[in-house]
Amino acid sequence: MLNVALEREVEGDLLIGDMGQGLGLRPGVIDGAISISAVQWLCNADKSSHNPRLRLKAFFTSLYRCLTNGARAVFQVYPENLDQRELILSAAMHAGFAGGIVVDFPHSSKRRKEFLVLTCGQRSMNTSLSMGKDGDEESCSDDDNDEDEENQTVCVSDRHRPRKKQKNNKRGKGKEWIMRKKDQMRRRGNVVPRDTKYTGRKRKDRF
Repeated sequence: MLNVALEREVEGDLLIGDMGQGLGLRPGVIDGAISISAVQWLCNADKSSHNPRLRLKAFFTSLYRCLTNGARAVFQVYPENLDQRELILSAAMHAGFAGGIVVDFPHSSKRRKEFLVLTCGQRSMNTSLSMGKDGDEESCSDDDNDEDEENQTVCVSDRHRPRKKQKNNKRGKGKEWIMRKKDQMRRRGNVVPRDTKYTGRKRKDRF
């Protein structure tokens, strides 16, 4: 990738190195950072000398030092499990960052993407969902259901934020609501089951 960048004569400086050993840059010189599918590899021990916790610590502490106050860092990550996600998020929080995990298309196995969105300094990131230790996602606003389906994006705050009371949403949405949502999905180009006389039908209670 660096060779291609050199051939295309891109602007700026190019650097190759092991981010698990920290970033060798002067403090406060970066206005923002973007990474795609890289940070999760620090959770692996490819060599006997590799310690995932120490490598994550070296990366996030050096990145925090390099960023200007109020700068934001966004990482697309693919953690293998919740333990890896917690390990990455914990390392970032201990380095001094504020922020959390943002999930695009959370209910899709193919289109799901996770982003670690961090802020350096005084600014903090507003989140719409909080996640407890058991991994249950809980609603924090009255319009979460409509906004999540419209934007296909949810946010997961860091574990230090207080848990919100779970709302009881057992009431049915009704046929009109279902038809409106199906029309929205069709306009987005998604495959939606055709409407039938059973669409939105209220089922009898089971005893």
